[in-house]
Amino acid sequence: MPWVEVRGGSIRVKWWGGQYKLDADGKPTKKKLYESASGPQPGIPFKDEEEAYTYGLDREHDVRHGKHIPRASAQTLMKDYCWLWFERADLRPNSQRTYRSMLKSVIVPYWGERPIGEITALEYDLWKKQVRARYSDNYAGQVLSLFRMLMNDAVLKYKLRADVPIIEQPRRGRYEKKRTRRVKRIMPVEVVHQLASNAHHVWGFTGWVYIWTIAFTAMRPPGEMWGLQRGYASPNWPASDPDTERREEALERYQGMHVLRVQYQLYYVNSRPTLAGPKYDSHRSLVIPPFLHEMHEALLASHNSPWVFTAKRGGPLLGTQFARDYWHPIRDGRPATVPKKKGYERFARPALPAVEAMAGQDLYRL
Repeated sequence: MPWVEVRGGSIRVKWWGGQYKLDADGKPTKKKLYESASGPQPGIPFKDEEEAYTYGLDREHDVRHGKHIPRASAQTLMKDYCWLWFERADLRPNSQRTYRSMLKSVIVPYWGERPIGEITALEYDLWKKQVRARYSDNYAGQVLSLFRMLMNDAVLKYKLRADVPIIEQPRRGRYEKKRTRRVKRIMPVEVVHQLASNAHHVWGFTGWVYIWTIAFTAMRPPGEMWGLQRGYASPNWPASDPDTERREEALERYQGMHVLRVQYQLYYVNSRPTLAGPKYDSHRSLVIPPFLHEMHEALLASHNSPWVFTAKRGGPLLGTQFARDYWHPIRDGRPATVPKKKGYERFARPALPAVEAMAGQDLYRL
């Protein structure tokens, strides 16, 4: 049971917080650890002994039912919690980079000095409004999603606060039209052919095959396309698969078909090229049409690179200015280039038409 102490003009209540004192080896002893409070809220004293006693009873009720949050835990600063959470989170390299950036540039600068247990719904709504006003819809949504994840783990996993300060109430406040995702329409084959033709002028045969591969496999650019290795292309897979069980199963299942394997994506992690699993662990085998298989055969016969798709000079695509030097001229076209100096005729380039159906679109929209 809690007990109340009256000293001068102040009233304090103590209760058992559900924990025991630890010995020198870090093992719990039989000595209980008590918590205390001088008011229901910081800076607000108890009105009388009865209010203090009731407050202590409520705390002990929370202890018995596993709902009690120790005061020391609730006083953990957000700047400490955020980075402890980040270290313990099991994240993919790309997610690590994204989350680290959002914590460092947005969440910690704003919330860092606030105790995690004192963040209120009102404060969150104020911050949410600032984030929405300052950043793009996509980035703001990612930041708010990460903050929600932090708060959920603080409540459910680490017991640092009693509830989540994020309250979603539909149809409250100013009306906002629901944002809908852009509809991905069926792309006419004539559009794909024009893109592939432009890519052939910009990038050679590799560009021609690159566009047709995206259109007929829906592989995610750039990571999955750049990470497609020779051994996982249809001319070699599944016979070349290093996994014995998967190889035998695929040889039986895909007999008489042409199949490529999406096993990796390629990107930078801490400035180093890294092969990682595809997004959402979506490893998959894709049956491709014979004409695309023949293109891959011809492409692999034209170079010795371990990557199926190489840059203009034969190296990996990772590290190139792909949007500027490849995709934009393919999508937006370019004027003709006519060298004026004699002996530079080899640098002549024909004019390429813009592909209006893809105007302003990213490659993944193909």
